Amino acid sequence: MIVSVAQAQVFFLAFTRVMAMIVHIPVLGGRAIPNQVKIGFGILLAMIILPWDLLPATEEALSLLVFAFQVAREILIGTLAGFGAVLTFGAVQMAGDVMGLGSGFRAAQVLNPALGLQGSAMNQFFVVMATLLFLVVNGHHIFIVALQRSFDLVPLSETLPALSSERLLTLAGQMIGLGVQMALPVFGAVLLTDLSLGLLARVAPQIQVFFLGVPVKVAVGMMALLLSLGILFPLLREMFKDIGDTTLILLGGS
Repeated sequence: MIVSVAQAQVFFLAFTRVMAMIVHIPVLGGRAIPNQVKIGFGILLAMIILPWDLLPATEEALSLLVFAFQVAREILIGTLAGFGAVLTFGAVQMAGDVMGLGSGFRAAQVLNPALGLQGSAMNQFFVVMATLLFLVVNGHHIFIVALQRSFDLVPLSETLPALSSERLLTLAGQMIGLGVQMALPVFGAVLLTDLSLGLLARVAPQIQVFFLGVPVKVAVGMMALLLSLGILFPLLREMFKDIGDTTLILLGGS
C-alpha cells in the first residue's frame, strides 16, 4: 500500500485538530498525562475519526506555505472548539475557589496537577470530585463524539467559521453563572457564620473570635458542602452531559 504525501498531509491536519482539542480536557490531555500517551491517543483518534480514503499516489501535495497555513487553521479550530471545555472545567475551578474563599482553607495553597493551577484544599476536593463525576457520566465519551462532529461542522477543506462574539460572551456568562451557583450554598453558610461571629464579638468581647472562627468556619464549610452534594451532583451531571454542545457552539453548532 502506497500512501501519498497528500494523504499524509490530510492525516496530519486531522491529528493537529484532535490534539488541539484534547489538551483542554484534564483527564485526556492534562499536564499530568505524559506527552507520549497524549500523542498516541491523538494518533489513534485521528485514525478512527478520519475516513481513510487513500488518495492517489499522483495526488499533488500542498506546498509548504499552504500546508503551514492549514496547520495553523486546524490549531485555531481545535482551540476554539476546546474553549467550551475549558470554560466548563473553569466553572468547576471557580466554584471551588469561591467555596474556599472564606472557609479558612485558602491559608494553604496546593498545586492541582490535573489543571496545573493552585487552589485550596476544598478547591482540590471539589475539582477531583467533579472530575470523577465527569468520568462516571461518560463525559469523555461525549467529548470524543463532539470531536468527531467538529469534522462534520468544519471539514478539513473548508474555511474558518464566522466567529460570533455574542456566542462567546453568552457561553462565558453561563459558565460563570454556573460556577457561582454551585458555590452559593457553601459561600452563604460561611457568610452567615462570619455575621454570627461578628455579633458574638460585640456581645462578648472577651471571647477570642479570631481563633474561634477559623475551626468553626472550616467545619461549617465542609458541612455545607456535604449537605449540598444532592444539589451539586445533578447540576454537574447536566453540565458535563452538555459538554459536547458547549464544545461546538463556537464552531456554529447548536
